[in-house]
Amino acid sequence: MHVAPASRRPASPALQRTLYASTLKAALSAAFIVIPVLLAPTAAHAQAQTRGYDIPGGPLGDVLGRYGREAGIVLSFRPELTDGRQSNGLKGSYTASSGLAALLAGTGLQAAQQGSGSYVLSRQPASNDGTATLPAVTVTATSHSELPEAYAGGQVARGGSLGVLGTVDIMDTPFSTTNYTAQMLEDQQARTLADVVVNEASVRVMTSTGSFSEDFQIRGFNVTSGDVGLNGLYGLTSSNRMPAALMERVEVLKGPGTLMYGISPNGAIGGNINIVTKRAGDTPLTRLTTTYESKSVLGAQLDMGRRFGEDNQWGIRFNGVYRNGDTTLDNGKQKFGLGALALDYRSPTLRWSLDTYSQRENVDNFRAQTGFKPGISSIPAAPSGHRAIYDGANLMSRDSAIASRLEYDISDRLMVYAAGGYRYGASEQDFPSARTTDAVDALGNFRVINSWYDAYSRNKTGEIGARANFDTFGIKHRVSLSGSILKTEAGSFYLSAPLSQKIDSNIYDPVPLIPMTGDRQTPTKNSETTLSSISLTDTLSFANDRVLITGGLRKQQVKAENFNAAGAVTTSYNEGAVSPLAGIVVRPWENVSVYGNFTSGLTRGGTAPVGTANVGEVFAPYKSKQYEAGVKVDWGTAITTVSVFQIDRPNAMTNPVTNVYSFDGEQRNRGIELSAVGEVTPGLRLMASATFYDAKLERTAGGVNQGNNANGVPKRTFNLGADWDLPWVRGLSLNARAIHTAATPYDAENTLTLPSWTRYDVGARYRTEIMGKQVTFRANVENVFNKSYWLSSSTLLTVGTVAAPRTVLLSAQVEF
Repeated sequence: MHVAPASRRPASPALQRTLYASTLKAALSAAFIVIPVLLAPTAAHAQAQTRGYDIPGGPLGDVLGRYGREAGIVLSFRPELTDGRQSNGLKGSYTASSGLAALLAGTGLQAAQQGSGSYVLSRQPASNDGTATLPAVTVTATSHSELPEAYAGGQVARGGSLGVLGTVDIMDTPFSTTNYTAQMLEDQQARTLADVVVNEASVRVMTSTGSFSEDFQIRGFNVTSGDVGLNGLYGLTSSNRMPAALMERVEVLKGPGTLMYGISPNGAIGGNINIVTKRAGDTPLTRLTTTYESKSVLGAQLDMGRRFGEDNQWGIRFNGVYRNGDTTLDNGKQKFGLGALALDYRSPTLRWSLDTYSQRENVDNFRAQTGFKPGISSIPAAPSGHRAIYDGANLMSRDSAIASRLEYDISDRLMVYAAGGYRYGASEQDFPSARTTDAVDALGNFRVINSWYDAYSRNKTGEIGARANFDTFGIKHRVSLSGSILKTEAGSFYLSAPLSQKIDSNIYDPVPLIPMTGDRQTPTKNSETTLSSISLTDTLSFANDRVLITGGLRKQQVKAENFNAAGAVTTSYNEGAVSPLAGIVVRPWENVSVYGNFTSGLTRGGTAPVGTANVGEVFAPYKSKQYEAGVKVDWGTAITTVSVFQIDRPNAMTNPVTNVYSFDGEQRNRGIELSAVGEVTPGLRLMASATFYDAKLERTAGGVNQGNNANGVPKRTFNLGADWDLPWVRGLSLNARAIHTAATPYDAENTLTLPSWTRYDVGARYRTEIMGKQVTFRANVENVFNKSYWLSSSTLLTVGTVAAPRTVLLSAQVEF
């Protein structure tokens, strides 16, 4: 069913012009002021939107396919159910569910709505007197834990979670967000989180497929793999990479999200990524997928879901993955295993879930990062993506986590919740390195020494909160109060080879590393960190829900201790700061949202290092400020967004005159984002986006490099993706994608530049029925033209990673 804002009385023309002119001017200047009352999102709109349809008659399967596209719903059915059946079509105004019921009337078929908002067709059970029961579609309001429905085309959702603010429709959100669906993940054969978020121009993956870990850049700032949330909680995702097999949704928030989610473990300020795990749907699911990835990685995935009990209150979902074989790197091998289990319970007032996963990965030869020697004339051309620059770099990583969430509706106006989780992760790797003077020169030569670097982390996290809805003098409120805590323990072991084992090598013709020898010891604890916070927010809704104002504060405390090898505390840290939020959404017309926000991100402050005049001084968490304004338009089958933003982040610096270490430096990223997503015509889905950056170093030590372009941030990024159902071959779809990143400054001096690059991907899928089973074949080719290029891997100390070469992905999926 199509979930849309509740019907609103049309505003007078004069009021429309007044609202539109005043708010657009205020938003685009980012100079509006929100009364410092603590405020949260309005109650979810329960009314479904009515649309007009004029679908001609024809084969029932074709009519249903067109209806699903126009209604913006995901509709699944086996071809055998509709074969030989005709439909008179549909003409008139209907909600998504009532239109579907009208089309199925008298067919002997019925539609069951899933927890994700999609529909599955099945035959109607016969009644006791032998007559068929008329189809019925139940329309229910979205609960706190249910997911917003997919938008037209099914690739993204109409809304998503915003942490303490709850689930919000995209048109009522004072931020720029993208919420990817399971359909997109499956159709693009996403293996990990990186394969998902790469679909948008404002997000770039800074490490290549097959690297040590997956790190991201949002709006020009780093978001590490450890800064990704799982069902709204930090500390539960792998610090290496997260598998797509357990994901139902991937929610991307652009800009600092400290108020909504709390300070992230590594202090990311460019944006937030949240993974929503799979749940069992009402229709039993048994899905087996076999996979192939070049060079010769073979795999299989089993996805099973069932619901039990009265009204299907209990659910269980299992996903298991195994892959093994040779990768596209020379002498590269990968072995990967995953087991993920999700349990849940639902009733009219109580919702409970439990998620657990365990994964293990062994990689022979991973794509390592490399630096370039200072003073060289130019960056050397990237070698083939098949080359292992550090031949013999191996990795073993493992992660296990368990998390649970409980929600209870005390009344229609008050809900309380609690969530908690635990994760343990560890890695062992050969850690080859080339010191600054040994780094890659203009001809690709470098000197490298091998080492071991093993690490572990142990995280405990929890959150409690409440959300209340009430009215005061005609103004609606949604207030949220929450408290959270994340405790992290980290340890490591490092051993370098003797300097006599340093070898000469070249990126185009790598020399194998000398294997490490010695006593490989167990990592010892070197740090403990506690991040605790309390937040209060409120969203006011008035003018018949045409104006929404959100405000809030989060008080964050950061406590950290560092230890030496003997376990003694060497340095400690205990500081706090407050992060505010002010946001506004104005709906001058039903399908138009003008929005703006001011928010700040928090990053743990540092300690003045040895050699500075104020050595040992502890700094409070520093604030990064964002100003953003934009306009969203819902055209019915596509949503377009235009936004402008500015993020100011303090940088650490040492004054060359006084030798005082401080966070008085600053980097300022400004940008314009354009995006469009949806099904522009029946059967043709598009995702297009562009981001234009103006990133500068505003304050630097001694004024050196001040005004230069910020290193690691390109001037422009573009994405264009298309997915097309061929009208003359039922079940066959083609897709293509282009990803472009402009030249990127490598150093703060702006003397070196990583060249621009463009990657092209193509694919196809075919849905059919074999022996009564629904089967989907998929084929995707990434980097079709096998282009070799450097990925910029950091915005603090820029290094490069060679991109993956042409990669073929094949799969066959069977529904039992």
